Amino acid sequence: MKDYMRERIMEIAAYIIETKATVRQAAKVFGVSKSTVHKDMTERLPEINSEKARLVKEVLEYNKAERHIRGGRATKKKYLNM
Repeated sequence: MKDYMRERIMEIAAYIIETKATVRQAAKVFGVSKSTVHKDMTERLPEINSEKARLVKEVLEYNKAERHIRGGRATKKKYLNM
């Protein structure tokens, strides 16, 4: 794995852990695709740092469980603004 990738992976992992960010939010902040963030966090991070990988996995699982609620709020907001 290249050094720039390792550095990016660790930075994104720290950001997700600190801010409880979604994959989409992290991708936007770091200027990479959602697919890249997802692959970095689920496949590459465990090879580098298993403890951070565990913490990131907890955040991502929480966000996945809550996404239907965020989607409902977004839809409600959309129709209230019409």
